[in-house]
Amino acid sequence: MEWTFDTEAEQYEKMRPGYVPALYEDIFSYIPINGASHVLEIGIGGGQAALPFLETGCSLTAVECGGNLADLCCRKFRKFSGFTVVTTRFEEFEQNAHTYDLIYSASAFHWIPEAEGYTKVFNMLKNGGVFARFANHPFFDKGREELSKEIEKIYEVYMPGSHAPEEYGEEKVEKCALIAEKYGFTDISYYLYRRTRTFTAREYIGLLGTYSDHIALEEHIRKDFFSDIENTIEKFGGKITIYDTIDLQLARKP
Repeated sequence: MEWTFDTEAEQYEKMRPGYVPALYEDIFSYIPINGASHVLEIGIGGGQAALPFLETGCSLTAVECGGNLADLCCRKFRKFSGFTVVTTRFEEFEQNAHTYDLIYSASAFHWIPEAEGYTKVFNMLKNGGVFARFANHPFFDKGREELSKEIEKIYEVYMPGSHAPEEYGEEKVEKCALIAEKYGFTDISYYLYRRTRTFTAREYIGLLGTYSDHIALEEHIRKDFFSDIENTIEKFGGKITIYDTIDLQLARKP
C-alpha cells in the first residue's frame, strides 16, 4: 500500500509535515555529521526530513521506491552535489557492508519487515555507525471531543474499524526503541516530541488525500467520504487541530 503515496507525490510533499528542530539536535549530539560522513535515508518520500542532513555537507543517498517521489526530490535538492536517489525498495537495495556512518528513516521504516530491515541496516553501518528511526504519530483534536466523535462515526461508515487510534505515549516509544537490541545494536536512546498543527477543513482534506489507505479507496467512495469530513469540520467552526507525537530511536552498531 505504500506505493499509493507515489500517485500523489506533489500533494504528499506539500501536506506532510517535517520534523521539529530538537529532533535533529538530538541526532547530531549523538553522532556528529559533516562533509566526510556517508548517510543513507530509507524512504525519502517528499524529502520532509532530508534538508538538515544535507546542510551538514554530508554525502546522502536516498532509497525511494516511488519514481515520482524520487524525481521530485532530485529536483528539490538539486543544489546539493552530494545527494543521490536510488529508485528501489530498501529490501532490494544493494550496498556493501560497513558503508554508512548514519542510516535514518523518517515515518517509513514500518513498511519494512522488522528482522529484514534491522539486519540489513546493521550490516550496512560502519562499526560505531548509528541508526536513527523516527516517525510522526497524529492524533485527533483532543480539545474538541464532539468533533472527534463525529469524525469517528464517518470513518465507521467509509472505513469500518480502521480509525480508532490511541495517542502515542512514552511506553510505546520505549518498547519500539528497544527492538534494536534484538539485532545487535547497543547504546540505545529514545526521545519524544509533541506539537500541534491546525488546518482549515479544505487543508485537512488535502492531508487525508496523502494517506495510503485513503488513496486506495475507490474514487467515488473517497469523494463522498472526504465531503462528509469537510462538512463536519465546517459545522464545528471550520478548523481542526491535530496533536502530533514524534518518536526518535537512536541505536549504535558496536
